[in-house]
Amino acid sequence: MSSRAISGRPRRTKRLRSPLKPHVGLLISLATFIMLLAIWAAATETGLMDPLFLPSPSSVIKALFEQSSDGTLWQDVGVSVYRITVGYLIATAMALPLGVGMGVNGKVRAAAEPLMDFIRYMPVVAFVPLTIIWAGTGDFQKFLIIWMGTFFQQVLLICDAVLQVPANLIEFGETLGMNRMGIVMRIVFPASMPRIWDALRVSLGWAWTWLVVAELVAATNGLGYRITVSQRYFATDVIIGYVLVLGILGLFFDQVMRFIARRAFSRWEGRR
Repeated sequence: MSSRAISGRPRRTKRLRSPLKPHVGLLISLATFIMLLAIWAAATETGLMDPLFLPSPSSVIKALFEQSSDGTLWQDVGVSVYRITVGYLIATAMALPLGVGMGVNGKVRAAAEPLMDFIRYMPVVAFVPLTIIWAGTGDFQKFLIIWMGTFFQQVLLICDAVLQVPANLIEFGETLGMNRMGIVMRIVFPASMPRIWDALRVSLGWAWTWLVVAELVAATNGLGYRITVSQRYFATDVIIGYVLVLGILGLFFDQVMRFIARRAFSRWEGRR
C-alpha cells in the first residue's frame, strides 16, 4: 500500500473537459494548421504528387495573388458574401418565430414539425434545376437555394432549444401572473437564446455549402462560379485557392459568432 493511500490524501485527477488557457488553445490550433501545410508542401515540392492533381502551396498562393491583383478575387468574395448574408438572414428571420412558436405551443409543433422533417430530408441539390426555372439565374435564385438549405434545419434546431428551457422557469412566470406572450418574450426566449445562437452558428456553415452549390451550377460571378470556370481549364491551383478562401471566410464568420456568444452569453453554463 502506498504512503499516499495510507495518509488518506485524495489523489489529484485532471478534470474531464477542463478548459484550456486561451494562448494554449491558440498555439495548438496554429500547430495543427502548420503541420498540415508542411505535409502538403512536402508531398508536392518533392514531386510525390503531380501538380495537375495537387499543386504546391506556393503555386496556390501565386494563383491567388494573380486573382487578387486584377480585382477578380475581391469581386467574387464580395458577391458571395452579399449572397450568403441576404439568404441566411432571410432564412433566420423566418425560422426564429416559427421555431419558437413550435417550442412553446404543442398545436403549432404538431402541425409544423412533420412537414419540416419531411422537407429537410429532400436533397436541396435536386431543386437547383427547378429554382433556375422558377427564379432564373440571378441573385434571387441563390437566396432561394440558401433558404431551402437552412430554413427547415433552423426551425427544428430552434424548436429543440426552446423545448430545453426548464419547466420551473415557465412555472415561475405563471406564478407571477405573466401572460403567455410575456413568458415567451421575457423568460423562454432569453433562456433559450444561447442554444438558439449555437444553432444559428452551425446552420451558417450549411448556408455556405448551399451558396457554393448554387454558384457552381448557375452563376456568372462568385467564388463557386470561379471554381467552375477554373475546372474547365484544369487550373487546380485556382480551384484549391478558392476553396481555401471559402474555408477562411467560413472560419472568420464562425469565430465572429463565437465571439459574440462569449460576450452576450458569458453566464451560460458550459460556454467557453
